[in-house]
Amino acid sequence: MTTLRNYGIDAVFGIPGTHNLEFYRHLKPLGIRPVTTRHEQGAGYGSDGWSQLKGLPGVVITTSGPGLLNAMSAAATSYCESRPMIILSPGAPRGSEFSDIGLLHETKDPTGAVRALIGRSTRVSSGSEAVELIHQAFASFAHGRPRPVHLEIPLDLLESASDVEPSALEARPLGAPQKADDDAVAAAAAMLRNASNPVILAGGGSLGTGAALLELAELLQAPVVTTINGKAAIPEGHPLSLGSEIRLAAAQDLCNSSDALLVIGSKLGESEMWGGKILPQGGCIRIDIDAAQLHGNLSPELELLGNAAAVVPQLLAALAGHVPAAAPDLAPLRAELQAEARSMAPVLAQINEILAVTLPADTVIAGDSSQVTYFGTTSFFPMQQPHQLLYTPAYATLGYGLPAAIGAKVADPDRPVVGLIGDGALMFAVQEFITAVEQGVDLPIICINNGGYGEIRQNMADRDLAPVGVNLVQPDWVRMAEGFGLTAFNVETLDELAGIVTQALAVKGPSLIHVSI
Repeated sequence: MTTLRNYGIDAVFGIPGTHNLEFYRHLKPLGIRPVTTRHEQGAGYGSDGWSQLKGLPGVVITTSGPGLLNAMSAAATSYCESRPMIILSPGAPRGSEFSDIGLLHETKDPTGAVRALIGRSTRVSSGSEAVELIHQAFASFAHGRPRPVHLEIPLDLLESASDVEPSALEARPLGAPQKADDDAVAAAAAMLRNASNPVILAGGGSLGTGAALLELAELLQAPVVTTINGKAAIPEGHPLSLGSEIRLAAAQDLCNSSDALLVIGSKLGESEMWGGKILPQGGCIRIDIDAAQLHGNLSPELELLGNAAAVVPQLLAALAGHVPAAAPDLAPLRAELQAEARSMAPVLAQINEILAVTLPADTVIAGDSSQVTYFGTTSFFPMQQPHQLLYTPAYATLGYGLPAAIGAKVADPDRPVVGLIGDGALMFAVQEFITAVEQGVDLPIICINNGGYGEIRQNMADRDLAPVGVNLVQPDWVRMAEGFGLTAFNVETLDELAGIVTQALAVKGPSLIHVSI
């Protein structure tokens, strides 16, 4: 735990259990805040929200067996969305592995189970090995595709005195981000310099580029369209931004008609394309920190292997003095994209538009695998900074939004955070209301109630199936929230929404705004 604190970790998420108490012994002396969720899945999603605002890996502590396995949906989410997470769990004492003798929480092969989902799971044999693996995890997050890491500490080792020298616990320098090959950068700059209609497609791997990506877009006068994980890679109010609309046909047509498409930090996954394809007619350049991703779903003419945070400035230097063609008129395309998105769910678009003018501009929105998120927030809540939308577009898990919102508010108590979540998704994590109360976070949660699983209901209708298991009995949301200790509001019409959200922003502690549509 000392090593984690030395890297800047000041909060961990989890649930104390019989076997993990020695992890908790050190939290208070180290100044690490324990956030006790009411389910380990919530601990994982809470750590992800915290991580995105802090820029550090989320840390989850589970107990052995069921506690660890309860956190696996969150770990698999981090793997799929390429986000850093460290999971610590106790394990059977050394010598009792696979013994099948009825130990408490006995699990046949916990590290094997976890490894099958996230790739990196190690049962350590010493304290020094555990510390070394923590150092390696931080290095891998800095210089590779960020994905979760699990360490299992045998119970007898966890409860014994440390064998690690204090100097070994100090954080190690992580070094500068990896640059791309200079010749490859020069070739890419030449392709971009000679292009008459370049386009930038930015994914989640572009979010560490800071102002450099916007500078590159302006230098090239290139439109920027992003994946949902890349939302606000450049401010979405900028004239060159087309928002996080790569799933829409008009944005895909723009990319495919370009004579130089620059793809930054995206796997171009099927889940982001909604049935479409990126098949550019002109040249394609890909920047990625993971060599295996440089040809995934699309083989480029030029590969730039490296960290986008270093490679984009390299491109800027190579393009110094470039004079671009005239600025593109994106207004017609922007209107086409908005019309395409609005046609999918007009009411959800309206809700997000109301919130976009009601909430402070830097508000973090925690979404879920809810229609109000993927039909609404992604298109109709323009954001100015990376990580303003907390969401899982690829793993598309339910139950993410509420704990992620709590984690974000723990990370940055002074910044406005709002959950905007469908009723079906919120019921997956409703127990975390009490976590929000216990943590004392000022957190409005807006529940958009369409009576169940609206997307699946529509999928059934599209297949000429009568609705089965999707029209769900609803609780009295206001009374339920008040029972947890939240301040609760009921919105009868959308005309009331802005005023009630403004009231909720002034509430101390968490609140629920229930909206029926």
